[in-house]
Amino acid sequence: MGLSNPILRGVHPDPSICRVGDAYYLATSSFAMHPGIPIHRSRDLSTWELIGHVLTGDSWIPLEGFDSSDGVWAPTIRHHDGVFYVVFTLAHGRTGASTYVCTATDPAGPWTRDAITGAEGIDPSLFFDDDGTCWFSAARDAVDPGAYGPGEIWVQQFDLATSALVGPRRAVWHGALARTWVEAPHIYKANGEYHLIAAEGGTEYNHSITAARAPHPLGPYTTDPRSPLLTHRHLGRDSPIQNVGHGDVVWSPEGTPWGVALGVRPVDGHHTLGRETFLVPMSWDGDGPVFAPGEGAIVMDADDDVDPIEPAWVALRGPVDARVDAGEIILGASPLTLAQTGTPSFLGVRQTMRTSTFEATVDPPTVEGQRLGIFAFQNEKYHVGVVAMGRDGDTVVQIIAVSAGTETVLDEGTLAGSVRMRITTAPTTYLFEATGGGGERVSASIPHTALSTETGGGFVGVLIGPWHGGTTGDDPAVFSDVSYRSGTDDANA
Repeated sequence: MGLSNPILRGVHPDPSICRVGDAYYLATSSFAMHPGIPIHRSRDLSTWELIGHVLTGDSWIPLEGFDSSDGVWAPTIRHHDGVFYVVFTLAHGRTGASTYVCTATDPAGPWTRDAITGAEGIDPSLFFDDDGTCWFSAARDAVDPGAYGPGEIWVQQFDLATSALVGPRRAVWHGALARTWVEAPHIYKANGEYHLIAAEGGTEYNHSITAARAPHPLGPYTTDPRSPLLTHRHLGRDSPIQNVGHGDVVWSPEGTPWGVALGVRPVDGHHTLGRETFLVPMSWDGDGPVFAPGEGAIVMDADDDVDPIEPAWVALRGPVDARVDAGEIILGASPLTLAQTGTPSFLGVRQTMRTSTFEATVDPPTVEGQRLGIFAFQNEKYHVGVVAMGRDGDTVVQIIAVSAGTETVLDEGTLAGSVRMRITTAPTTYLFEATGGGGERVSASIPHTALSTETGGGFVGVLIGPWHGGTTGDDPAVFSDVSYRSGTDDANA
């Protein structure tokens, strides 16, 4: 089977995978995006389709007041006895605040949601033993950090009928690497032993996958001396894939193991697409898992000229008043800007390719204070867009950049008639343009570093899409002739 890496482009981090029959299912983190926890399906591990979301409708959790990198972290998807299970952490202030389990008989939904009382930390996971016993694992601050380091993995039995943790809770492992935080635990059973893989070194340049094994889910665990089993930190800053870690393992119907892991694809040390999902060939010998045998690293195939997955529209922190038809988006009104932590009237697609174009046309704003635009959004403090507004009977268009929370107008002009807005992305630049009916034009270009995660911080990538702000009126905004076209991922384009 040929690889098509990354298998999920754009911000799709913390991948978890399971198989039912001949179909594979992937769940990834969604942070403050609505709907939450996308579920993708594949029959060949290479070509994926979005089939639904875990958190939408009755299962949704309101996220007003959450930073765009908080919210829904690190889901794990598993299947047992006809039921799909997804467990995840709800984080606030970069700290695990609560833990939930969602269940469904159809992974496309609907899903039910229950809180798991007393679950500490982040990155929960479930493991179903041969006798049907379910074991819950997660990462938390170490009880004795002075002796072991800052973090530890704990395990406890999970009662499926009551969604409750039962029996003794045990800290089972403090990681393979001295004095580093250990997270993202998953337990598997192979060759009569229990294997625990985890992530260490942080989710940035020193990220890695490590492992341990034990005779029982509660331990005692012995560190795999080959750890780290997968990392790219030794490949240098010029490696096309960086920050590799947070893995999960699935077995094909033929019994072949495959891994998924997150990684980023920086250009000149900065990435804007977010942490993406990659597929990793594996083997499993008497010593345990081997990631990327014979290579020791994730292999990226030749650059594609199109993202094979149809882009999905997302909002921030909750549903918005919107209707999306072919080539047209109608957005209700909201006074909120993208700098606020409520639910602005914004719909975005994940930027999935380094080179792409997003375009839309708006008619002149007619309501006092109304502002219509398209934005490239990294987070509340870093976003840039094209905005049209009414002023003294004219349509004024500005290129607005918000950097470190400070707003700057990069260009401004008066345009006649309908306004065609465009954001063009390239490996090292973003170009923002607007053209009026008479050919009038405003434009500004910024370096990609201005919207990178390295500059803006957090865990997400760029979203691109329309915004309707500045008013609470009843008149919706119409964005017509909307298109998002991906180009190439060639870093030298």
